[in-house]
Amino acid sequence: VFNAKTAELLSHHQVEIQQKFPKEGWVEQDPKEILKSVHECVERTCEKLQQLNIDIANIKAIGVSNQRETTVVWDKTTGEPLYNAIVWLDLRTQSTVERLLKRIPGKNKAFFKFRTGLPLSTYFSAVKLRWLLDNVEEIRQAVDDGRAMFGTIDSWLIWSLTGGKNGGVHCTDVTNASRTMLFNIHSLEWDPELCQFFDIPMEILPKVRSSSEIYGLMVCFLACKSGALTGVPISGCLGDQSAALVGQMCFQDGQAKNTYGTGCFLLCNTGQKSVFSEHGLLTTIAYKLGRDKPVCYALEVSTVIS
Repeated sequence: VFNAKTAELLSHHQVEIQQKFPKEGWVEQDPKEILKSVHECVERTCEKLQQLNIDIANIKAIGVSNQRETTVVWDKTTGEPLYNAIVWLDLRTQSTVERLLKRIPGKNKAFFKFRTGLPLSTYFSAVKLRWLLDNVEEIRQAVDDGRAMFGTIDSWLIWSLTGGKNGGVHCTDVTNASRTMLFNIHSLEWDPELCQFFDIPMEILPKVRSSSEIYGLMVCFLACKSGALTGVPISGCLGDQSAALVGQMCFQDGQAKNTYGTGCFLLCNTGQKSVFSEHGLLTTIAYKLGRDKPVCYALEVSTVIS
């Protein structure tokens, strides 16, 4: 929780998420555990604020930041995930990539680069979703029945926190959408031709919004015993690396940030111009800070640390 006027950090809490490794190269997380960790962090942070004699009724807005590319599919009628979330660095989709590559002229991995900013790779969400549709019968059935919802972790959290199966908002922001390989980074819309190439039904995709607008209102959950956050708007959403760029206030062309964790990520702001690299860098959306504000782009290099 930050002071809106000074940006001073007032309180925080963090919970470690368990990584699952069912096979070599496979990395999964439990979507329900992720949601539970958010509930716990909200509860503990509110308790810490109260210990500091800060009225939690003063919390005006909530933002979501998440690991990009991590893919989850859930049942909108039950609110239950249909499989563990496949984490961004998971490598199980290598054979899926090779199969898709055979359908591209010259087996060119950069064939969709000028539309998506990305090469065909195990990294991005579309290939993970394709694997789920090919290998998990419960997901195929849910799609056929019109019950399936796809999203990155931001979508799962926003949907759950705004009501879930009782009217939850199914959305994502442009930064997360730009990491799926299904999103046109120029038109800022899901691309029908890309969805057709990956054979992904567009009706399961979340609505794409800007990174800063009101998506929906928080509903009270068990962790928030006082109910004080009920009705507080969720009004910010950024993929983690874009959030770091914004957090470091890299708002000018040429400003860059580097972060280290489960990977090393360098993002350089290129302003309102999408710049394409000939040296392996990714073109991605940096942020769009308002529904009527311009979109800003970044060049990115990502290094996975295993």
